[in-house]
Amino acid sequence: MKELGYLTAKEFQLKALSRIVGGHSILGIAPEGAGKTTTYVLGVLMRLKYSDDEAPKVLVLAPNEEKITEIVDRFYAVSNNKNLHIMGLKTSGAMEEEIEDLVRGVDIVVATPARARAVYLKLGLNLNRIQMMIVDDAEEIVKQGMQTNVRELAQSCGNVQYLAFSTVDHEKLHLMIDPFMEFATLVEVDELGDVMVDTHDLMLYQVPNFTTKINLLNSLMTDEDVFDKVVVFVNSKQTAHNLLNRLHVKKVEAAILNPLFHDDPAFTDINIYKQSSQSRLLIVANEGTTDIDLNGVPFIFHFEIPENKDQFVEHVIKTSEDEAIAITFATDIELPEVKKIEKSIGQKIPVIPLPDDVVIYKPSELGKEKEEFDETRGGAFHKKKESNSKTYNYGSGEKARMTRKNKKR
Repeated sequence: MKELGYLTAKEFQLKALSRIVGGHSILGIAPEGAGKTTTYVLGVLMRLKYSDDEAPKVLVLAPNEEKITEIVDRFYAVSNNKNLHIMGLKTSGAMEEEIEDLVRGVDIVVATPARARAVYLKLGLNLNRIQMMIVDDAEEIVKQGMQTNVRELAQSCGNVQYLAFSTVDHEKLHLMIDPFMEFATLVEVDELGDVMVDTHDLMLYQVPNFTTKINLLNSLMTDEDVFDKVVVFVNSKQTAHNLLNRLHVKKVEAAILNPLFHDDPAFTDINIYKQSSQSRLLIVANEGTTDIDLNGVPFIFHFEIPENKDQFVEHVIKTSEDEAIAITFATDIELPEVKKIEKSIGQKIPVIPLPDDVVIYKPSELGKEKEEFDETRGGAFHKKKESNSKTYNYGSGEKARMTRKNKKR
């Protein structure tokens, strides 16, 4: 390890490695660059029980071919004084040649969940001798919809040591891993950047899906006294158009900056919007947009997380004495990007509980019937889970109102 330049262990490695070597199943939560891959590679090499049989002992699941290559290279780099056969499976294409290589004997197999399951069903991947199953970049595997493949492979592995690693911990992740590692030890490290950026006040609403985001925005916008001037950022002009059509504000109150469709209410200059006495909500697409002057806008919403985190930072950084509140909506799938933003700005974004009047949209479990849509409220009402219930909450806009009052004092 010293020859590879690893002179000191990182915080995550200090917390996780001894548990892996001790045989614990763990869920590791840490940001990019925390050393998760190197940690489990070391753990595997220290714990692996060698035998003469040709069946693999370790199965590592990764989201894409780039990650597979990185993992295989890391195993070979760290294990250069060991005689190991490590194989990364392709993500697609013919698999006959891969099956032949697997039959000859492999110690460690690295593959996407979809490819590993396909080879297993072809009787090319023997899971009877697996000692450890590892899920790397679990949040990306969830994002790509490969949860069922992971669960089926875990069921085929049986009673083994399970390791899962992710940058975030959220409900969709647990829906994937809890069936086979319900009692896993949580090892969590939260690393922020060394420099804290001077930003406007930040708030984060965690929501389950896109429709609930719309319901939340409509709920907040009912408070016209507080939300008198709002800029809402989305990622594309098409989303801007769709969002405009689902807002419940008066038609003269909402518009789009440089819209995709000419018949949408529009502004070509954000400064004209600021001076308008009627318009209080402007939707801005990050797509092809640069140098937005947000000075004088008291509320900045990120309805979607920008693909480039630097855009988010540009929107929330303080460039004048004007006070503003930057409010972000994020689903579980978007939380990894939120973590990157927090690391970039050197601070955590406080999570705010959803207002009680927000409708939580839940698609039909069978997926065969469309959810009833209430035009006045934004969706069918669903009772909240007990775990999400609160003994108190502020009404729509109350949190923002309190913040503004405190600043005026």
